[in-house]
Amino acid sequence: MIQQVNRAQEILFSNNFENSEIIFLLCVMKLAEAKEQFIQQWGILGSQWGINRTMAQVHALLLVSNEPLSTDDIMEQLNISRGNANMNVRDLIDWQLVDKVIVSGDRKEYFTADKDIWKVATKIMYQRKKRELDPMLKVLDKLSDIEGDKRNADVKAFTETIANVQKFAGHAEKTLDTVIKAEENWFFSNFMKLFK
Repeated sequence: MIQQVNRAQEILFSNNFENSEIIFLLCVMKLAEAKEQFIQQWGILGSQWGINRTMAQVHALLLVSNEPLSTDDIMEQLNISRGNANMNVRDLIDWQLVDKVIVSGDRKEYFTADKDIWKVATKIMYQRKKRELDPMLKVLDKLSDIEGDKRNADVKAFTETIANVQKFAGHAEKTLDTVIKAEENWFFSNFMKLFK
């Protein structure tokens, strides 16, 4: 993409273009604008998942790149520092959303994102479950064994509330586990049955 934008800029500044070059220039500029819009929106969406915007933008850039990108490429295209790029790529690798790849003849590290959006969504669900729901379930287990007179109104109200939250969280955990393990076709066919 960088090479295409550079070529488009060369054509634009040369003031010596043919019709095919004008069409090429317009396509590259529209593609660059579309990618930029996607990267910005994915960043906003990512912050709603509970990850930082830059991490989501790095992920979006790798999603829409047809070739693996180096840290330098990521820094240049997103205008971020090396430390910021490295930290966010490592986090994306930890989330299993990005893989390191080897480019023959080059010593730099390159990265690519899984393009299968179903896999991306299930990996995000898994990570959120691991970071948010699992710790909550552990706390609820500890709180359900509160000491005190079970006939006391305050103790009774507290234990009932904790039991209800625990029950709901357990259902949420089972549902998430099913979705995470499910194949895309199975999930959507069963999901659509709910609306019939």
